[in-house]
Amino acid sequence: MSDQTSARVLLGHGTENDFVVLPDPDGDVWPEARLDAAMVRRLCDRRAGLGGDGVLRVVRSAHVPDAPAVLGEALGGCEWFMDHRNADGSHAEMCGNGIRLFLHVLVTEGLLDRATCEAGVLVGTRGGPRRVGTTPDGEYWVDMGPARPFGEGEARLSGQVFPGLAVSMGNPHLACLTDVDIDSLDLAVAPTFDPALFPEGVNVELINVLEPGAHIRLRVSERGVGETRSCGTGACAAAYAALAASGRAEGTVVVDVPGGRLSVQVGAGTTVLTGPAVIVSAGALCAEWLAV
Repeated sequence: MSDQTSARVLLGHGTENDFVVLPDPDGDVWPEARLDAAMVRRLCDRRAGLGGDGVLRVVRSAHVPDAPAVLGEALGGCEWFMDHRNADGSHAEMCGNGIRLFLHVLVTEGLLDRATCEAGVLVGTRGGPRRVGTTPDGEYWVDMGPARPFGEGEARLSGQVFPGLAVSMGNPHLACLTDVDIDSLDLAVAPTFDPALFPEGVNVELINVLEPGAHIRLRVSERGVGETRSCGTGACAAAYAALAASGRAEGTVVVDVPGGRLSVQVGAGTTVLTGPAVIVSAGALCAEWLAV
C-alpha cells in the first residue's frame, strides 16, 4: 500500500455540487477497508475535513469488489469505475455532476485523452455503466440512461405538501413541480416522504417552471447529504417531470440550479446531461490528520 502520508486528493465540482476526489487507479491507496464510512464522513466534513457533498474514488473497475455484480456483462467495457460515496459514508449509485468531474479528472491526470473522449467512453457506476464524453467548448456530457417513472408521491416541507412524480435515474427521485417560489423554502431540514414508496430514501426536487417543457429552476435535497448546490440525476428527473407535465415525452430542458446551469436532453429511451466540471485544488492529506 502507498504511504498514507502521501495520499493525493483533489477538490472539484460540477455546478457547485462539490466532491473530494481520490485518485487511486490501481486500488492500492484507498481499498475498501481504508475508505470506510467513517473516513468518508471525515473527508466530507466542512470544518474538520476537506469538505464536500461526497467522495469520488477514481479507480479501475478491476479493483472494485462489487463491480462485477453491478456491471454484469458491461464489466469488460468499463476500464474505469466511479466509486461514489455520499457525505454520510453510504454508497451512491450515480451522480451526473460527479461523473462529469470524474471524466475531467481522468483527462487532467493524463489517464484519458480529451479529444478521443468526444465520442464518449464507458464508466462503471453502481447504477450501471454510463457513457460520458467531452464537448468542443470544454464541457462534459453524460448519457444518464432512461428516466423511469414508478409512481406518484408527495414531499412535506415546512407544513406544506408538494405532490410529485417518482422517477428512477438509477437512484430514486421525487420531482415536485410547484408554483411556490422555491427560493422561499427552507431546506435546512430534509423533506419527509412516503417510506413505503422510497424504502431506501429519496432525493427530493422542488421545481419552478419558467417555460413549459423548456426551462426550469431547481432546488434539491439529496438523501444522505441534505441540500446541495446541484444534482445531475435530480436535474434529469426534474426535466423529465417538466416535459411530462407539458404533455411531451421528449425535448431539451434548460435547468437552472443554485450552482449554475445544466442542459438535459430527453430522448427515446435515454437522457443526456451536459454541463461544466472544475478542479479547484490538489494536494495531499497530512499525517497528523490521518493519524486522528
